Amino acid sequence: MLSASQVEHYNDRGYVIPDYRLSADTLEAIREDHARLLRRHPHFRNYCPQLLAWDLSFLNYARDPVVLDMVEQLIGSDFALWNSSFFAKPALNGDKTPWHQDGEYWPIRPAATCTVWMAIDDATIDNGCLKFMPGSHKHRHLRTHHQNDAPGLTLNQELPSNQYDEASAFHLELEAGQMSLHDVFLVHGSEANTSAQSRRGMTLRYMPLTSTFDRELADQQTLEKNLIYSHSDRTLYLMRGQDRSGRNDFKMRK
Repeated sequence: MLSASQVEHYNDRGYVIPDYRLSADTLEAIREDHARLLRRHPHFRNYCPQLLAWDLSFLNYARDPVVLDMVEQLIGSDFALWNSSFFAKPALNGDKTPWHQDGEYWPIRPAATCTVWMAIDDATIDNGCLKFMPGSHKHRHLRTHHQNDAPGLTLNQELPSNQYDEASAFHLELEAGQMSLHDVFLVHGSEANTSAQSRRGMTLRYMPLTSTFDRELADQQTLEKNLIYSHSDRTLYLMRGQDRSGRNDFKMRK
């Protein structure tokens, strides 16, 4: 569980690094699952935006009761998992992630998600760890992003340079097995990995069920932002509680 000061840190800074770590056995299982995914789908060598559409074994990690307890402390007792991604960042040529807010891509209204980011390898400045703009979530709005379709980027929506300050960035250096939790409005990104060490990281995306996953909006966003995939076919997995919005669809989708 998160302490009161850790919850306060999340609310004030937009992220928190809990004391809880994945076990060595769990880390090895995730690495094996990812290796199997790449054997079947080598085009995901840098980034797989929708793990559960390709391999439901990753759902096991989203059901970790300690992780669910922490998420409940931050977004309430009624929530679902709506996506999981893998940012592999292989050694020497791992893609960059531009400065952005997660909510810019996501069809959740009101925008609300707690992301759990798990370090599967040690994450350092040298191999392109995440970097956050602390406190940038507080205004609770999505800033204007611009499309950037340049090669070598995991995402194509980025914030202009006047929306962040590199000198004020917090670099999320983690040991393998550590994790962070961050808010949907937090400005963040990461540099390319040109080091000899891979920087694998897995995300779990949880949404409070006072919000709605809008599939029509997902298709609209795909067209307007020229995204290479749509969120409209995501399956929502109830983790705890019930759908308070009355509009969420938990049917299995392919």
